[in-house]
Amino acid sequence: MSKRLPIDRAEERLQHELSRGQQPLAELDLDEAWLRFVRFGSQRFDTADTSDADGLLLQYGTHSFEGPRVFTLDLARQFEINDASGEHDHYIQLHCELRYEPVPQLRALGHFESWFFHDTDDELDHWADGLGLHDFWATLRSFHPMEIRVYQEQV
Repeated sequence: MSKRLPIDRAEERLQHELSRGQQPLAELDLDEAWLRFVRFGSQRFDTADTSDADGLLLQYGTHSFEGPRVFTLDLARQFEINDASGEHDHYIQLHCELRYEPVPQLRALGHFESWFFHDTDDELDHWADGLGLHDFWATLRSFHPMEIRVYQEQV
């Protein structure tokens, strides 16, 4: 029997990590949200035994998916869901979005994405530390998110 948590507990675990210390979600800054997301990313869930069944994604860009344009830093976790015969059925994505006013400095960052997958040759700390060296962090730290959203979707 697996000691890993069921995938249906992932959103609860992310909410728990983000609310540690009783700090309201809206008051988290970039560094604290990233630290808590990576800590959540280190928790393993009961996924299929494939190299892309449990992935973390950091992506950013300026979009207008739900109204006015916003700059979004999306910290996401993706789980592969298989059918009864073990074949791919769909993915569940759990997002922690930090939304910012689309000021020129943030729009100038363009778009970026980086994936990490458990059960590959890469290590989570290596991926997270490598992302920490990117120049975009300095720009993002100059601004406070106007909203932080946590949601789950099926893709």
